[in-house]
Amino acid sequence: MIQTSFWEKTAFLKPRDFIVIGSGITGLSTALRIAELNPTASIAVLERGMLPSGASTKNAGFACFGSLSELVADLDNMPEGELLKLIEMRWRGLELLKSNFPGIDFDPCGGFELFTPQDAVLYEKCMQSMKAFNQKLKNIVGSTVFSQIRETNRFGFKGVNHIIQNQYEGALNPGKLMRKLISRCRKAGIEIFTGAEVESWNETANAITVQTKYHELQTEHLIVAVNGFAQQLLTDMDVRPARAQVLITKPLKNLKVKGTFHYDRGYYYFRHIGNRLLLGGGRNLDSAAETTTNAALTNTIQNGLEKLLREVILPEHENLEIEHRWSGIMGVGNSKKVIVKKVSDRVVCAVRLGGMGVAIGSLIGKEAAELSCGKNKSDI
Repeated sequence: MIQTSFWEKTAFLKPRDFIVIGSGITGLSTALRIAELNPTASIAVLERGMLPSGASTKNAGFACFGSLSELVADLDNMPEGELLKLIEMRWRGLELLKSNFPGIDFDPCGGFELFTPQDAVLYEKCMQSMKAFNQKLKNIVGSTVFSQIRETNRFGFKGVNHIIQNQYEGALNPGKLMRKLISRCRKAGIEIFTGAEVESWNETANAITVQTKYHELQTEHLIVAVNGFAQQLLTDMDVRPARAQVLITKPLKNLKVKGTFHYDRGYYYFRHIGNRLLLGGGRNLDSAAETTTNAALTNTIQNGLEKLLREVILPEHENLEIEHRWSGIMGVGNSKKVIVKKVSDRVVCAVRLGGMGVAIGSLIGKEAAELSCGKNKSDI
């Protein structure tokens, strides 16, 4: 800890009614909902970095709720009712984003899943499951979701012989979304402290003392919304970090790829951004190394992404150049069910969003806020 002045202690480090750890989509949505429920409450959000450190500003900007192969795999590992509830949460979360945050460049471009000859067994399983999933999802979305695309050469791919479309998926700009969330928090009087990495907290009968790297704060209620970094503060929680590496090309001439795309059960994903192409994923190439909060890039994943990009996605573009590379940290676990629960009487956690933070972060933040405020749980 560093020494603080009397002015800093009384103006900045004064006790709060609520402190939220994490300034991603979930954390800021939590703070906003608390402000709605308690207009006079003093609320602070603590963020370890200068910018959000998780995946909220580092994701690919997919407005998606699951490719067909991913949902088929999920059905093998979780009860059908639980999976359908999870899909509904994602769908409702996306609808909430579109209605509450205009100006985030939402593009209803549709989603497409690719299948190569090596994916023949997976493709057949998806086709056998398509009708049943369409019937189940019709109750959520309102009409048919998945269909087969006959013209597999329309995007210029090489070695792709089957494509399944999800007409309801799209894309958005995560940076613009986060700027709008931050702006609304400031208008609501919510203070956001960056560079405030939380190391621990201590709960007593009178207050919760939150220890950051440099300062100490007190609060009546604490909400932990750090997702991929959860194990650093909640060591017994079934949530582990999952690094997702991404690259984006320089502008391309005659780019045929328009939409959001999934490949290999969702492990790879790509989309157009104007006349550039963004590609991410590949953590299945080295799962152990990608279970980390280290934001560094690796040759294994980046080389794998470039190989897919040059050989399958953009084989016609010989002078392909990469403009930028980055990574984001997601939170995953043995189950895809999101964890929103009380850790103690006055501490709530909202973690393990499973790579779907864009879709469900706002809804999960709402639920965490209501749980912390003692309100009835949202019907989500």
